[in-house]
Amino acid sequence: MHLSVLYRGRLSSCNYDCGYCPFAKTYDSRAALRRDAADLARFVDWAAAQSTPLSILFTPWGEGLVRRHYRDAITRLSHLPHLRRVAIQTNLCVGMRWLDEVDRDKLALWCTYHPSQVARDAFVARCRELDRRGVRHSVGMVAMHEHLDEIEALRAQLPAATPLWLNAYDERPADYYDDAQIERLQAIDPHFRYNLEPSPSLGASCLTGESVISVNGDGDVRRCHFVAAPLGNLYDGSFAAHLRARACPNARCDCYIGYAHRSDLPFQRDYAGGVLERIPAMLGAGAMPGTRAIATVGPA
Repeated sequence: MHLSVLYRGRLSSCNYDCGYCPFAKTYDSRAALRRDAADLARFVDWAAAQSTPLSILFTPWGEGLVRRHYRDAITRLSHLPHLRRVAIQTNLCVGMRWLDEVDRDKLALWCTYHPSQVARDAFVARCRELDRRGVRHSVGMVAMHEHLDEIEALRAQLPAATPLWLNAYDERPADYYDDAQIERLQAIDPHFRYNLEPSPSLGASCLTGESVISVNGDGDVRRCHFVAAPLGNLYDGSFAAHLRARACPNARCDCYIGYAHRSDLPFQRDYAGGVLERIPAMLGAGAMPGTRAIATVGPA
């Protein structure tokens, strides 16, 4: 059995202030950061004690890599013999020196470009440095109207092998995108419509709760970030008895972290070996064909 874990702890602070993000320029107190670091250390100790093959994705509400405890956790995890992949969502704002200590064969970064916060040339330079260092990564953007030209410009500057994914703007009215705009976005990300027009989820087969779970800083396990029903606790092992095949209980799922695990959608095939880091199989060198995401850590 292979277990992939998506972990979301207490961290909510971010150094960026994007207008579309509810966590923009939020701040954690020193006490909250100490608690988050302690929770994360406990989780890493749990991972180190396992014998089951693991893959882990960190999905913090804020920016994790600006915090040393996340960089240290990723570094330690990457050297575990049973760890297949460790990945984190990041705005890629930090320096690269910490990567010298990481096992880069196991590391992947899910990078988001925020054009109101960083110059494109600077962001692309960071991506090229990741390429130089051999770090697997994907790049993404929120597809707002004012950024359509920027999306195409970014695609032109990124290396051809770097996948560029696009999220639909969450606060859009029903007619936000016209057909021509959707065609432009589809040309960049062929899977864009799955995010733009989520198919009904209720009753759909999904790996969450079977081979995917969500865990928060206290170790509370749920099947998914978006389903609140508890499955048990990570640290007392009570969740394990509740892992089984389940249908989705929600009317729809409009977030990649959730719908990528649905069996009726193409992501387990199209992103084989790169589901967690959002890298299509045909683009991701070093992919692990046939692997499946199994665990998620974070509040629903």
